Amino acid sequence: MPRRIISLIVVLICFNVKAQYTIRGKVYELGNKEAMPFVPVVVKGSNCVAQTDFDGNYVIKCNKLTDSIVASFVGFKRLAKAINPKLADQEINFPMDNEGNNVLDEVVVMAGDNPAHRIIRNTVKQKEKNNRTNIDAYEYETYNKLEFDLTRIPKEMRDKRIFKPIAFVFDNVDSVNSSEKPSLPFFIIENLSQFYYKRNPTRKKEVVIASKITGMENASVSQVLGDMYQNINIYDNNILVFGKQLPSPVSDNGLFYYKYYLEDSAFENNQYIYHIRFKPKRVQELSFTGNLWIADTTWGIKRLEMSMPKDANLNFINSANVIQEFSYLDSTWFLSKDRLVIDFAPTKKAIGFYGRKTTSYKKIKLNQPKDDKFYEFGDKIVIDESALKKSDEFWNENRHDSLTVREKKIFKMIDTIQSLPVYKTWVDVFYVLVAGYKKFNNFEIGPYSNLISYNRVEGLRVRFGGRTSNLFSKWYELNGYVAYGTLDERWKYALGFKSFITKKPIRQIVGMNYRSDYEILGQSTNGFSQDNALASLFRTNPLTNLTRVDKTEAYYDREWFQGLSTRLTLSGSRFTPLGSNQYLEFKRDGSIGPKEGINNTEVRINTRFAFKEKFVGEGFQRISLGTRNPIIQLNYAKSLPNAFKAEFDYHKLVLNLSDRIRITPILGYTDYIIETGKIWGRVPYVLMELHGGNETYIYDYMAFNMMNYYEFASNEYASLSVFHHFEGLFLNKIPLLRRLKWREVVTAKAVIGRVDEANKRALIFPTTLNVLENGPYVESSIGIENIFKLFRVDVFFRNTYRRENPAANIGLRFGFQLAL
Repeated sequence: MPRRIISLIVVLICFNVKAQYTIRGKVYELGNKEAMPFVPVVVKGSNCVAQTDFDGNYVIKCNKLTDSIVASFVGFKRLAKAINPKLADQEINFPMDNEGNNVLDEVVVMAGDNPAHRIIRNTVKQKEKNNRTNIDAYEYETYNKLEFDLTRIPKEMRDKRIFKPIAFVFDNVDSVNSSEKPSLPFFIIENLSQFYYKRNPTRKKEVVIASKITGMENASVSQVLGDMYQNINIYDNNILVFGKQLPSPVSDNGLFYYKYYLEDSAFENNQYIYHIRFKPKRVQELSFTGNLWIADTTWGIKRLEMSMPKDANLNFINSANVIQEFSYLDSTWFLSKDRLVIDFAPTKKAIGFYGRKTTSYKKIKLNQPKDDKFYEFGDKIVIDESALKKSDEFWNENRHDSLTVREKKIFKMIDTIQSLPVYKTWVDVFYVLVAGYKKFNNFEIGPYSNLISYNRVEGLRVRFGGRTSNLFSKWYELNGYVAYGTLDERWKYALGFKSFITKKPIRQIVGMNYRSDYEILGQSTNGFSQDNALASLFRTNPLTNLTRVDKTEAYYDREWFQGLSTRLTLSGSRFTPLGSNQYLEFKRDGSIGPKEGINNTEVRINTRFAFKEKFVGEGFQRISLGTRNPIIQLNYAKSLPNAFKAEFDYHKLVLNLSDRIRITPILGYTDYIIETGKIWGRVPYVLMELHGGNETYIYDYMAFNMMNYYEFASNEYASLSVFHHFEGLFLNKIPLLRRLKWREVVTAKAVIGRVDEANKRALIFPTTLNVLENGPYVESSIGIENIFKLFRVDVFFRNTYRRENPAANIGLRFGFQLAL
């Protein structure tokens, strides 16, 4: 009898083993193939349920199968797939479609509070406890992986001659769905770094241990891809993404910006997890839509999935998704995985590119602070000397996630593509469009915008110039140009040299320049030069008031750390009037007579401070990624009388402060510039502050756009410029205009100044030049930006020092701008 019982048990066990079925697969978005985490997958009509992990994978083990398996997620079409009952182990993938998605109808609760609001309020109350920036100290190892792919390349284009040399790419890149258009990878990077944080006083330090870059030779990219720079903290009230400020779904004022819905609750690891769906309250407002999974009792965020709404007033970004996963460590929910996926394109169906950034965090240590000396001032990111030289064996041992088959192919393919002549041709074309120079081995010819121009003094002006390239030397550069005017029949020229002394740890540059050319005095530092082709086409007045300036200068640049730099300059100049213009002075006998030219020699020291400013690039031409902090510039100049025939003795001091103020996400942002300066000593108007005017139809944010060149001068002044961008606050509310995604902008500028009596007699003012004796000069404007995603148009008003002709006090200016 016992033997029969044992035999029966064995049979039952064997039967159960045979009846164990396994279904595995991946859930991803149909359009961009991106993995979808936290998606419920269920065998229809059973209790067999699973949820996808951070990478969109799921595994279901079930004793009994039905006919189908279903995946469903808020905002996507429910998708069912047939099950093969004859297979014990099978793979079923779910491409989820969000086009024409099944958005749940809103449910109006007539009595009591929305249960989702109670959960959100509790989460907001516990933000300080769950926000990792409130931990006394922490450190961790972070692994970043970033990839950019050219996407939506239609077959007819792939068959064209330009893509023939790289046709093999489209045959070797895996595609999850055979119906999708393959992508062309052109950049991939891996970054492994150690991050340190201390709260009081706030100190940060990041050391890049290893970096593997394919598609770009620039180690500075490793800095801006580190965890210090690229990080979204969901517990911040406002999140800065692509230069836009968006409210967090757990902002203190979240109920003002979002609608919340309690979708589900589940018991996981001995606690309830609430699934909250949220979306913007108002159409086209810059805010997120997505899902939160919040833990009961601690009210910390366990999982997050959010994206930009498709109707958001944002350019060139079809979609942007943020996915984060948190782990509970020492009474705090700490970020463990992070993914950012962006789809860039001019339009939804045009050729564009995907950017994918995945980050993971390991070896987390809490509340083990280091001495203040250990942390770098200015949140500097340090790149280890051997970071770019790590072996494949090192990466295999230390990367947090192994590379997929597709990613391994990408590394090999990018190296192959870069060796092809067609790739180099593409790079050269792109460089011409961005930098304005054409590369010819050791030299670069340009800028092309200054090759041909026209003005009333020179007539048709032809210019040829260039500079040495990085192939010639990465340590020094030679540059120069020659130009000739067909009307004045005179040559102009310039020659320059600059060289690095050191690049690391302190960036130091020395240089010398000589230039003999015509200049527009009284033009802003941002204005087009007199030989710019666009300026020639769009002038409001004929350009006649040019001055020949012969200038020699030598300088020394030192960057103490990123964001703080100093330049010391020794400069000698001679100013000569042109055409009918002439300099008139009081002679010793009291008579008025002409003066041939003005000589001046001065030494200047310019200091610029932009805390936490980051740059991309290691050569002479770097790209600033900006800073969230005010920018302060302090410039001091002292003339050297009698040195190199210098005629004047003076001191000059100028202080400039600029910043961006973000009030609330709904109201947009405000930029401002404050500047004040003073000259001590006797100087002619040529050496005074000639307030920057603009005599073109092209908008110049640094200039007074309704002021002419040579209209106002001061030796003591203060100015204020304010620019407010409403980001579509009003136009988004108008149905017929909403689809255009236009944005409102207003500006106001004012300057007040004076001229000492002695300076009025140093050189007689021309009839067109005035002093601000009747109060400040004020102008304002109202405009629309983001027209066709490229243009802005402003109507300017001259509010003071108005001209006799009323029409002359109103002006139209347009500008080109690429803004997200």
